[in-house]
Order: sequence, then C-alpha cells, then structure tokens
Amino acid sequence: MIFRAALLAFTLSILSIVDLAADNLGILGAKPRWNVLEHYQETITRDEFTHLLNDIYATHGFTDDLFKIDNDIVRILENRAAQKFFTLRFAPDKESRAEIPRLWRPAQSLGKFHGDKPLSGLRVALDPGHLGGEWAKMEERWFKVNNSKPVTEGDLTLTVARLLAPRLRSLGAKVFFVRNSTEPVTPMRPNDFVDLARKILIKNGVPRPRDEVLNPKDPTKEGTIRFQSEILFYRYSEIRRRAVRVNTKLHPDVVVCLHFNAEGWGDPANPTLTDVNHLHLLVNGSYLKDELDFDDERFEMVRRLLSRAYDEELPLSDTVATAMAKETGLPPFQYPTTLTTTKIGTSGYVYARNLLANRLYRCPVVYCEPYVMNSKEAFARIQAGDYEGTRKIDNVERKSIFREYVDGLTNGLTDYYRRAR
Repeated sequence: MIFRAALLAFTLSILSIVDLAADNLGILGAKPRWNVLEHYQETITRDEFTHLLNDIYATHGFTDDLFKIDNDIVRILENRAAQKFFTLRFAPDKESRAEIPRLWRPAQSLGKFHGDKPLSGLRVALDPGHLGGEWAKMEERWFKVNNSKPVTEGDLTLTVARLLAPRLRSLGAKVFFVRNSTEPVTPMRPNDFVDLARKILIKNGVPRPRDEVLNPKDPTKEGTIRFQSEILFYRYSEIRRRAVRVNTKLHPDVVVCLHFNAEGWGDPANPTLTDVNHLHLLVNGSYLKDELDFDDERFEMVRRLLSRAYDEELPLSDTVATAMAKETGLPPFQYPTTLTTTKIGTSGYVYARNLLANRLYRCPVVYCEPYVMNSKEAFARIQAGDYEGTRKIDNVERKSIFREYVDGLTNGLTDYYRRAR
C-alpha cells in the first residue's frame, strides 16, 4: 500500500542488521544454496542473461563485484567476505540451450485445450494478501468510518479468492489456496520475535528499547520491541511460510496474489476518504542496489532470472491488467517516483518491483493491486458487500466490487491461456 512506503523504508533500515549479519542475509533469510544453480548451466545465452539482468532485475544498477560477465561465463558473487564466486556457463546460442529445470509449466507446454476449458490442467494458487479478522489492526490494514463496517484488506482479499476459485475450476483449472482463513499460515507469533526485535533495535542505536507501543499514534512506535516483533511476524515470517507452502506443497504453474490498494488515510478511526482510484499489477524485478548486496536476495534473483519466470509473468500480467482495466474502468496508477519500481510491458498498468512474495514464489506471479480502499467510490462499494447482479451505488448500476474483481481476473487469465495454448 502506497502510504506505508516511508514507514517501510524506516523499518528496513532498522531490520537490515540481524544476528545473521555475518552471513549477509536479508530479514529472516535462509543461507543460499548456490549449488542449486548448477542445474541451470548452459540454459541461457549471454545476451539473454544481460538483457534480463540490466533491463528487468537490476534496473537500478549494482556494484561491480557482484557480476563479472565474460563471453562464455558469468561469475556471480556468493559472499563478499569470503570472496567466493559461482560460475555460470552460457549457452553458445539459443538453439543449443539446455532444458530449463522448473516445476511450473509455461502455458505453451500445457497442450491444446478442448471446448470451453482453456484453463484445463493449469495449477493455480490463490494468495489472498495480508491477514483478516483480529490481525487486521496489527497490520494496519484496517479502518472504520463512523458506524460503517470496518474495512479490512485481509478479509476483502479472502472474499475475492473464495469467489474466484469456483470460476477458475469451471474453466478447468486446479485451484489451491495459500491462505483460506483469517488465521496466519506461519505457526510463529509476535512473542516469538521479541528477543530478535530487541537485539535489532540495540544494534541500530536504541540502547534501551521500550517494550510496548503505548499510543498507536506515537511517532516513535517503530522503535519499540512490540512494533518490530509484530512486523517480523506478519510481514516476514508469514510471507516466508507462504512461500514454503507454495514451493514445497502446492507446486502451482502460477500464483495469483490478491490485494486492494490504498492512499494515506491518517487516523484509522477517523480516516480520510479520497477521490483517487486506480489499478496496477506487479512482476518481480527492479531490485535496489542495497537489496542485491544481500547474498540470499541476490541468489533468489538469479534463480528467478534463470527460471525464465519473467517470460511468462509479463505477458500474463499485461493480459490480466488489460482485462481488469476494461472491467473496472480504473486508470493506471503512476508511482510518484521510480526509486523502487520500473514500468514495463505494453498495457501501461504493470511495474517491476522486488517484493518478498513475487521473489520467493518459484513460478510466475500475477500480483494485483486494484481499487483504492479508502476512495469514496471503493468504500461505498465495499460497504454494499457482495451481491449478484447489479445495484445502484451512488446512482450508478454496479456489480459487487468483489465480483467485478473476479470477472476481470477470470477474463484476463482466460484470454492469456486461450491464446498461448
């Protein structure tokens, strides 16, 4: 969500130093297994690698020692302290490339479909963003206007997922849920991260960190143990656990990440409603220099690059974005700066951005950010709830916002796989 960008930047600066700093890992990161990349030897040409690296994944540049590209090989830094490198051999040309090892299947490999089942055999994992119920306030994905129903993103996305699943199944897809309740996927809880949060704060110049957030409006709350332990729980532990589920149990051909967007709303008990409403989708890419300095993020980026997820992810996201724009009538969101994103594709709605989910899920990801929850239009439609057919919302006949979301997604997925197969 846009209004949390400044807070996220602050949090990342706090969390960049952890007990695993000697291994140069990101937040709750795992030590990379560089030997896995041996399976990608000679699966990509030099020109393909440099294009993906420079134009998609590392658009903000990188330090000179990370990638040493020669005619036949690239030497990739594994660990700066140890000065250890992984050597990847390029294929001499496209015709002699080795087969790419991956568990997900590109659309063209699914074979022709029959009748009205363009998604037949496709394995789709639905990932309703965030958490609902009692967890929504902790995540700050909650607001309430007077006596209205609370708006909680995690509950909205779960409603969309439960409506979307039968639609995709009717078109032949095998559909799985990454999350199908308001409860977290991770077994961890904020109290499990109290000691780590304290150590992080002390290492970052807070010698006596306070335990609790006494006032949610307190501008110094980011420096409390409670606040940091909660972030470690819901942002990092939760998404990493979802990635384990996706990569080791579900093995989908595509993950659809469902979100609603928002502008800054101020006090969640007395929020600001805006006239702004928009849509965009995200694919993995546009890594920052600081992100690529972490050994695990650099490894995860290279593995994703070599898997060629982007080759499927971008045209799929462009097609879905076009269908959703037609269905919703929403204009494309324009990021206020290009510090974290790179606009790509042909639809005008798709950006590359390095997020934990679209980096860790080892398959193409369609990451949807439609509707501004605290826009006057979206808020009125959310309050109307789900319903069949149309109703007058502000004197305009409208579908349920949830079914409109589902229709746009379904049309986009159908359009893409019908053409690709």
